[in-house]
Amino acid sequence: MVEYFDVLDERGNKTGKIKKREDVHRDGDWHKSIHIWIVNDKNEVLLQKSSPNKDSYPNMWDISCAGHLTAGDTSVSGALREIKEELGLDISLSQLQLIGHRKKAGRYTQTFINNEFSDIYLLHLTIDVNKLQLQKEEVYEVKFVSFNDFRNMIKNEDKTLVMHHEEFELLFKVLGVKYI
Repeated sequence: MVEYFDVLDERGNKTGKIKKREDVHRDGDWHKSIHIWIVNDKNEVLLQKSSPNKDSYPNMWDISCAGHLTAGDTSVSGALREIKEELGLDISLSQLQLIGHRKKAGRYTQTFINNEFSDIYLLHLTIDVNKLQLQKEEVYEVKFVSFNDFRNMIKNEDKTLVMHHEEFELLFKVLGVKYI
């Protein structure tokens, strides 16, 4: 299935252009994404390991749920869609807490440039990871880790964890947990 994105300017405003996902990443156009951090009642954070076939960070531990907004999506509709697609969870808008925004430019390969604006959400949810319906094309595995273990992964620059230092710091601050 071909995905289309709204193209944004360098301030995050829609330009009125819509392009295919592959063209946006090839050309380095600005676009929008959502990041959702899931924390359970034991103060553990859910990490997802990306599929080995993903075009960005294959086989790496990353944000609980993340994805691009398709053309016409709002941040919230995109967040609700992504969490349903990737983890099989039906949640309500009232469960999502917007905790921040981030602008990030990155180049993964010569032909994959990821310039995006991300809305960052927190979701307090206690779930059994064995009952999640993972989107195998995107998500290989999920696990809850304690904040202490997560902090150690960050501090040690764990090569299996996608590093989002600014976002990690925001998450820990919002939760009132010591960062590094």
